Amino acid sequence: MVRWRIQRVTVSPQEAGLCGCWQFLAVWRERQELRRGKVVETSEEYSFYATSAAPKQYSAQRLLQAIRDHWGATENGAHYRRDVSLGEDASRISGRNGAYVMATLRNLLLGLMELQRHRGKTLARTFPEWRRKLTLTQRIQLITRNL
Repeated sequence: MVRWRIQRVTVSPQEAGLCGCWQFLAVWRERQELRRGKVVETSEEYSFYATSAAPKQYSAQRLLQAIRDHWGATENGAHYRRDVSLGEDASRISGRNGAYVMATLRNLLLGLMELQRHRGKTLARTFPEWRRKLTLTQRIQLITRNL
């Protein structure tokens, strides 16, 4: 079970010291892990945001949904795919430059797959499925034609 609460403070950009900032948001999230109907673990998290949304432009519920959607897309989209499909979290590369290069290559691979999906050239829904279906010739053509 997860509960969210939001606290909003209206400010002017001058008060905030941020051009275009009209609100500061504090979001409290409590997560309770349940097993057989009993709480086995509870965690709390606080996050802080600045937004250019006018104070009455969005309801508190709408702001919370936007925050959930953003993090849901980030975690379930890019990070999940890079970790599960490409083993990013298991990587033993510790140097900053090497890690940066590998992250760039992982993003490139996922981008190439998405480009193929967008162009209707593959029906694969996941990266491992896409990777298994590509022949060596197709892989070379994909890189040389799209870069």
